[in-house]
Amino acid sequence: QVQLVESGGGFVPSGGSLRLSCTASVAISRINPMGWYRQAPGKQRELVAELVARINGSPSTLLGNSAKGRFTISRDDDRNTVELHMDNLKPEDTAVYYCYVKLPSGQYWGQGTQVTVSS
Repeated sequence: QVQLVESGGGFVPSGGSLRLSCTASVAISRINPMGWYRQAPGKQRELVAELVARINGSPSTLLGNSAKGRFTISRDDDRNTVELHMDNLKPEDTAVYYCYVKLPSGQYWGQGTQVTVSS
């Protein structure tokens, strides 16, 4: 069974930065999408960022509107890890952030890590 373990959440003042990390328990091919969603209280889960390698090897990044210009996603396929670096955080970024991976066998999720941004 695939397990995803997240780390790096916490409490940060507005304008601050955080880096989230997620490691899979199995080998993940670079052509399998990995990324992050988030869910704020009372709101639907929304895509933050996703990274996958195209068949030709070039990276393809998908960013949610909230992430553009502030967040960067990266992955280390040798360590089966995906990271989300978040800059210029705002109170509206407060949410539980979930890591995921899409495999032929299904989509798998981490347990979530809380990010709280104070105003």
